[in-house]
Amino acid sequence: MFRPDLLRNKRVLISGGGTGLGKGMSARFLDLGATVYICGRREEVLKETAAELSAKGAIHAFPCDVRSLDAVENMMEKIWSEGPLDILVNNAAGNFIARTEDLSPRAFESVIGIVLMGTLHCTLACGRRWLKSGHHGTVLSISATYAPVGSAYVVPSAISKAGVEALTRSLAVEWGNRGIRMNAIAPGPIPTQGAFSRVLPRPELETVALDRNPLHRFGTVEELANLAAFLVSDGSGYINGEVIRMDGGEFLQGAGEFSNLGRILKDEDWQALKPRKQPS
Repeated sequence: MFRPDLLRNKRVLISGGGTGLGKGMSARFLDLGATVYICGRREEVLKETAAELSAKGAIHAFPCDVRSLDAVENMMEKIWSEGPLDILVNNAAGNFIARTEDLSPRAFESVIGIVLMGTLHCTLACGRRWLKSGHHGTVLSISATYAPVGSAYVVPSAISKAGVEALTRSLAVEWGNRGIRMNAIAPGPIPTQGAFSRVLPRPELETVALDRNPLHRFGTVEELANLAAFLVSDGSGYINGEVIRMDGGEFLQGAGEFSNLGRILKDEDWQALKPRKQPS
């Protein structure tokens, strides 16, 4: 379905590229001929992923906390010293299931800092460079199916993803006439070790999620990576400002991906699910 040279000569940065969906997209983009840069907070994980995927093509790892604008700018300067990026994928995320009243302000700050501010930092850092030089670019952000409607028990994430979608649609209009496309993917549940351990930490919650889905299955990393490859390729050049939902039809069953947990979990269940420490 995809030509092996679909992304040849394209330089791509994927935030959160060392694990999960980011790693899957990195592998797929390398298969399609791209030069890939990955960033994240855990340097050792990034190095392991870069070493694992290096046989597929050129991949470079940059430790970077996207919550810090200075860190993002420093990373971009290093990347641009070798040439401009063509594609940015805003994938770095943080999320967990919790009752909102149990969350500390720092828990909100951590998720909003990674998901919303991290996306903003990376998008502006790339966008300003593209606009200044007249270089065309493409931004793809990973949203969530509950972003337009909200969802109970993942409120920091819902706030952040809604902002990401507003940013995507706003800049699609503002920057489109200067050669910059903005799109997003809103995936339903896709099993990855990091995500599922936080948002579906018990087997019965996975069963509930499956029962909600008309296809009665979860998505795969490969399916997400294929959609991402199409959206960042020149073949989708007339798609701008869109959020593509990829969830097997789950959203159509009812808004708010996690909202029904209030009818399933009891007080003692929430206590058991409570993280031992709030995010830093």
